Amino acid sequence: MNRSFLIVYITLLGITIGAELAAGAFVAPVIFHPESYLGNDVLTHFQSGILMTQVFLKTNMLLGAIALYSIFFEVIAWSTKTKKDILCLVFSLVIVPLTALFLFYYTPFIVDAQILGSAATTSDIFNKMHKESEMVMKLLMVVQISLLLRRVWLIEQKA
Repeated sequence: MNRSFLIVYITLLGITIGAELAAGAFVAPVIFHPESYLGNDVLTHFQSGILMTQVFLKTNMLLGAIALYSIFFEVIAWSTKTKKDILCLVFSLVIVPLTALFLFYYTPFIVDAQILGSAATTSDIFNKMHKESEMVMKLLMVVQISLLLRRVWLIEQKA
């Protein structure tokens, strides 16, 4: 396997983790607390949620692409002798379903609830699903970081 694909892989993993952290740690607090910057009665919580969903819909494209790149890279690496690592393969095999859950289960649920209106986004089931989606995203980031660190560590071992 070409070293260039490995460098692109590690870079894309880092970018993805950074995008996830930026969305959750930097963007969300600003969007959900616009009164801190623009005064009161700027956006309702529902409107802030719609904006935040748009951020995640764009981030989801990156998440999906990297999950696919990851599984293809790790399966191909597993079939070669030079980059084979069972831990990296397992991390990638965990990333794919977590990403799929976030993209194809939680995100559509949240979008559908927003289409129904603000009452649907204040229900107990919505709050439960939203909390679950946050947990899935946090777990996904932990596994992605673990994979990134493992791949970097393996490069250092060969150097």
